[in-house]
Amino acid sequence: MELFFTITIWVVAAALILAAIYLLLIMPRTASNKVTKPFMDWLYAHRGLHENGTDAPENSLKAFAKAVEAGFGMELDVQLSKDKVPVVFHDYTLKRMCGAEGKVSDYTYDQLKTFSLAGSKERIPKLKEVLELVNGRMPLIVELKIERTDISVCREADKLLRDYKGMYCIESFNPLALRWYRRKRKDVVRGQLSDAFHKEGEKKRFITFILQHLMLNCLGKPDFIAYNHKYPKGLSRKLCRGMFKNTAAAWTIKSEEELAAAKKHFDLFIFDSFVPRRKTI
Repeated sequence: MELFFTITIWVVAAALILAAIYLLLIMPRTASNKVTKPFMDWLYAHRGLHENGTDAPENSLKAFAKAVEAGFGMELDVQLSKDKVPVVFHDYTLKRMCGAEGKVSDYTYDQLKTFSLAGSKERIPKLKEVLELVNGRMPLIVELKIERTDISVCREADKLLRDYKGMYCIESFNPLALRWYRRKRKDVVRGQLSDAFHKEGEKKRFITFILQHLMLNCLGKPDFIAYNHKYPKGLSRKLCRGMFKNTAAAWTIKSEEELAAAKKHFDLFIFDSFVPRRKTI
């Protein structure tokens, strides 16, 4: 009996230690609603108010102009060209949107601007051009695209964003970007993007497990967690919003019905494929 109680005590102690380590790993910036509150008043058009196959494809100047005209905030994607120019483009490769081979990073900006977006007259814009177009009229969510460990996009984008007078925040799937901002630009609101990768068909790997369960929040201490709205019940995501009072952003809402359902679990909303009836929450 004494041995049983000893083993039980050790098991309970081990469980408590593991639970504490887990909570420390997923802990975001706590009570972050003060810095994220100004962003919660808006709905955000995913890659601009776009429709591929029209004159306003995703991440185009035309799509961002339409978002401004309609009164929506907007989300946009930033990565670097071969010559380190911050450009606004989502995919790492050019195939889907431009019908060209290779990656964005394989081409200089002068080469990239020769490609059309989804068969339209629109071209891949510079981040500088988008900032000049929006000119502080609507808030921006800037997603930093980092494929592996080269985080130079943080530095190059920040050279432009630090002088921008409008309201913006940054987000990334890569925790190294948030770590850079935490160390270099801690005044900028930062968000950790994530997804239920394994449920979405991603190959099961240790790193995707860690990212899915937000276990690298300890690196960047995000002000908000941006998560696939289809999976609101993940334990780590719920703990971040509930226990740590961290702001929860939902991507990507595709109907009024999805928007209504997401309001139970999220605080900030990025939409696509429809135009919400309301401009703000």
